[in-house]
Formats: sequence, C-alpha cells, structure tokens
Amino acid sequence: PTQAAAKPASPPPVQPPTPQTAPPAQPPSEWSKDVLAAIEWRRFEALVEALFAQAGFETRSQSHGPDGGVDIWLHSKNAEGPVAVVQCKHALGKNVGVTELREFLVVMTSSELKRGTYATTGTFTPSALRFARDNRINVLDGPNLLNLIYRRTPLQQKALLEAAYEGEYWRPTCARCGIKLVERTPSRGGGMF
Repeated sequence: PTQAAAKPASPPPVQPPTPQTAPPAQPPSEWSKDVLAAIEWRRFEALVEALFAQAGFETRSQSHGPDGGVDIWLHSKNAEGPVAVVQCKHALGKNVGVTELREFLVVMTSSELKRGTYATTGTFTPSALRFARDNRINVLDGPNLLNLIYRRTPLQQKALLEAAYEGEYWRPTCARCGIKLVERTPSRGGGMF
C-alpha cells in the first residue's frame, strides 16, 4: 500500500486588527488616561497644541517631516518670533530620560529660547526631572497633562477632546509624509502589518 501524500500545512489564521488600527466601538466622552491611550502620536501633538492655544499662545506646528526637535512653536502677541518651543512624545508606559531632554535643550539653545516644554504621555525619570528643573524646561507627563486639562472649563475640555478625536485618531500617521498608515496583509503569508 502507498502512503497518502502529506497535506501542506495551512497558513495560520489572520489575527484580528489591534486596537490601534481599528476604531473603538465608542470613544470616551470625558477625559481620562484612556483618551491618551486611544489616540495616535499626531493627535497627541494636536491636543498639546490646542492646550497651549487655550492658554493664550499663538501656535505653529508642523504636520509631518523632520521637525528638528520642535513640534510646536509658541508665539506671544507681545514679542517678535517664537517665545518657547514644545516637544511632544506619545510614549505610554515609557520613561523619558536625560538624553531626550539634553537634545531638547540643544534645540532651545540653538533657537535662542530660554523656555521650552517637553510633553509626554509617559513619565520622566528622576534624573530627567532634575535636569529639566536645572535648565528651565517645563515637563508635562501623562498625569500632569490630565490635571492641566481637568482645570479647564467644561467647554474647553470638550474642545480638547474634539481635537484629540479628530478624524481617524486611532490610525497612526506617517511621520515622513503625514498620510495615515494602511494595514496590509503580506503577499507571502504571515501576520498583518
């Protein structure tokens, strides 16, 4: 008797999209850390920019491409040119260390600015906090950012929520060209990317 030929193994089933590539059933209607977890990096920058605009600054940002370490330029009606810069880092669950703040200080110095803010959804290491204090860098981590938002009026909080959830807020944006990324299936099998 002859043996039946072995059947080739079938490819593994395609995994369902991760929460970052598909919108949640219903976005939260009020502020919490879940909002910061639901939005992608570009929406985080837009949120921080809206927060500074509410504080009275005229803001200028760059939607994509090399930013030279500056995500938002802050201008005042009482001064020519920028008065401060803001760097944003969407990094939930990650620490920002001295290295990142030292690079930001170089940007501030080369722009001849004495003030800057480093905003993150993550946290800062103790040494980064000391470095920031010694070099006049304002730091905003996730919890402090939320506290700042909670101090806004209900109308301002609603406007910030709208800025965070604008468009496809969950879909990552390409940092080079500013276009939303599209989930693809490899032509030779494997998981989606």
